[in-house]
Amino acid sequence: MTTAVLPGHVSPFVVHFDDLDAMGIVHNARYAVFLERALSQWWSERGHSYAGGRPTTSDVMHAVAEYSISYRTPVRGTGEIGVHFWVETLGETSAVYRFRILSADGLTVHAEGRRVNVKLDPRTLRPAPWSEDALAHASGLLAHASASAPIAEEVA
Repeated sequence: MTTAVLPGHVSPFVVHFDDLDAMGIVHNARYAVFLERALSQWWSERGHSYAGGRPTTSDVMHAVAEYSISYRTPVRGTGEIGVHFWVETLGETSAVYRFRILSADGLTVHAEGRRVNVKLDPRTLRPAPWSEDALAHASGLLAHASASAPIAEEVA
């Protein structure tokens, strides 16, 4: 057995009763919400958020250009899970995130996917470059960045 180092960040997350569908599993639309909340918290901790109804930096002004989720095994019931995300590619005006929704122990992948964000100029709503600060933080999430906070995973 070897240990693989994965890029990115894992946010612990709690599934609540209102996240479930009539079968007692997480409703498919909630997976996108879980990622949104994990990303928002991560960026907020680095100074990129909304305060008083206003963005704290221009980098908060972005739009999702693409989203895909593949569901692997249902999350059954309430309790703890993990939201693992990293940046696959980082462009001047865009970022491609990859993500996985994991069991609390990290052994089960419930869903995985891809999300593309494009930073927008707040006046024109056209693509605009990320700030140096945002680029520096996002670079730490890059799949090939050895400086990112690695996640260890057992591989058989």
